[in-house]
Amino acid sequence: MKELFTTIKKIMTKLLAAIATILLSVMTLLVLYQVFTRYILNSPAAFTEELVRYFLIWTGFIGAAYAFITREHMCLVLVRDNLKPEQKRILMIFIDVLILVFAIFVITIGGFKLAMSAQKVFSALLGIPRSLVYAIAPISGLFIIVAQIINIYEDVTGTTIEGGNES
Repeated sequence: MKELFTTIKKIMTKLLAAIATILLSVMTLLVLYQVFTRYILNSPAAFTEELVRYFLIWTGFIGAAYAFITREHMCLVLVRDNLKPEQKRILMIFIDVLILVFAIFVITIGGFKLAMSAQKVFSALLGIPRSLVYAIAPISGLFIIVAQIINIYEDVTGTTIEGGNES
């Protein structure tokens, strides 16, 4: 089981990092193009603003999944660090299960319903269906679910699975 989780974690970490890198790079290029067309050509490219907004949404969701698989998400450590090891372990299991439930019902199922409800709604400038933009929610939700299953396995067994961000 540990070998399977190690492989999954390595692949997910590299994949999510690559997707986030590509999205951020494209966003940077689009913003530079927007600045160039606005201030040099005096004819701003309107499509870039909408596209950058959508890429920013996607980057946020992909970044959240990456943060969970690498355990680099924000957390308040005040309570956790003052607990005994067994209490800390129980708290971590509870938090990871809570995140798993949230990822299943809100991000994945709710995101899927949102994406499906926006199939006939199109973006103003690009004319693409909003469901394409919202589809990132259930996709990242699935990544977070897998990450949380691995995290819960680590919490319960007391082992650390390699494959995070140690590259």
